[in-house]
Amino acid sequence: MLHTYSKVLLRFSALFALVGAFLGSHMAGAGSYAFKTVHAHILVVGWLTLFAWAVFYKIFTPAKTIMATIHVWTAIIGAAGLTIGMWIYYLKPFGLDGALPTVFFIVGGTILLVSFAVFFLLTFMKTEK
Repeated sequence: MLHTYSKVLLRFSALFALVGAFLGSHMAGAGSYAFKTVHAHILVVGWLTLFAWAVFYKIFTPAKTIMATIHVWTAIIGAAGLTIGMWIYYLKPFGLDGALPTVFFIVGGTILLVSFAVFFLLTFMKTEK
């Protein structure tokens, strides 16, 4: 089951890489850097971090599978929530203003922070190679 987590994280990582590369090419073609913050976070949090965690689950098997499950899904939801929230907050694509974009941004970031904390704990738990 845990190697399935590696595959799930790898696939979401590839999706974030595709979206991040598309945003980068869009910015270059348009000559506008409006998406620079979102683009950077999509690539660092979405692509690189999820990829690193995919490698972790491929190499190691954490002893506590419930914590691994919590980690994987908070990672995916948090990375998506943070970057989508950031997009809505900074670029206001639907004319959304006020508390909703801020809350979306903060909730996504908080879920991602939980994922990092759970991963930290997983690295100290018994694992098998």
